[in-house]
Amino acid sequence: MTKIVISGALGRMGKRIRELAEKDRELEITGLLEKVPRADLGIFSSLNDLKKGFDCVIEFTTPEATLLRVKEAKKLEKAIVIGTTGLSKEQQHVIYEASLRIPIVFAPNMSCGVNLFLSLIGKSAGVLGKDYRVSVKEAHHVHKQDKPSGTAKLMREIVKKSLERDEEISIESVRRGEIVGDHEIVFESEVDTIKISHSAKTRDIFALGALKAAKFVVKKKKGMFDMLEVLGLKPA
Repeated sequence: MTKIVISGALGRMGKRIRELAEKDRELEITGLLEKVPRADLGIFSSLNDLKKGFDCVIEFTTPEATLLRVKEAKKLEKAIVIGTTGLSKEQQHVIYEASLRIPIVFAPNMSCGVNLFLSLIGKSAGVLGKDYRVSVKEAHHVHKQDKPSGTAKLMREIVKKSLERDEEISIESVRRGEIVGDHEIVFESEVDTIKISHSAKTRDIFALGALKAAKFVVKKKKGMFDMLEVLGLKPA
């Protein structure tokens, strides 16, 4: 059984991860973390304060809080799953440095469906080649702070890598209502238009992906992994 700690336990994602983890017989929640501790709820503010042992931390908070948690996990030599978005290149480098000592799954989108979608994008770009113009569209709820989304940025990078070109790919971002997450990529030529899209119906897709990532990462000794590797979709 994998023992997990949920960081950001009172957030929307944290609450749902907890609810789903409690139904999973392969998981045991041994700790809950928040910026402000709540003794009445058994919530602490640091991994160092936890009363029970654990194998992995699942982190869905802010970039600043995530770096603090990474440093704690590194010191304790524990695995961590990071779903936090909006991290700068410098902050991502700190995470990479920690992965030289501990196993980390770091993905801007934990959804299994989205990562299959990303895999299809890479294959499609490679087949269609440079004759197609590419654009990316994404839409999320008004509470999402980063814009464009981390997934949209990753879509752009996947296409650039597949096509081996540096030209700019536009990203159209929308923040409206309570949209969970919509992503679309458009390949357009003089003779046709190809669209590939993914729409999330509930946040459960991210929570379930994070739990799958936790089960994966505790089997690793160290290194940086993404959801394509968790799902076995990474090209050899």
